[in-house]
Amino acid sequence: MVCMRFRYICHRKPERTFSFRGHYFPVCSRCTGIYLGAFTYFLYAFLIPVKYNASAVLMASLLVLPTFIDGFTQLMGYRESNNVLRFSTGLPAGIGLAVLTKVLKHLILHL
Repeated sequence: MVCMRFRYICHRKPERTFSFRGHYFPVCSRCTGIYLGAFTYFLYAFLIPVKYNASAVLMASLLVLPTFIDGFTQLMGYRESNNVLRFSTGLPAGIGLAVLTKVLKHLILHL
């Protein structure tokens, strides 16, 4: 039942998903990193005030770049990624996407 709920937000290919004691995570390793990174940043931003400016957008964009490169080079068949690399690039991407989300919210609310 839980697995069916996540099918719209992640492909859940078993070979790209972490498992623990024979049970697969509900999302793939890259999405695990992205969601964990975003959750961590939102918790951080809730507890500590953050200023959002152009440098925050640049930094957030740079944090997403490794995930894009990893996913794109794998998609194009240049190399095969692994779960540790997917998670390791997903974690900063989650932080970057969370920062970009907060920047967008800030822009919408203050225009």
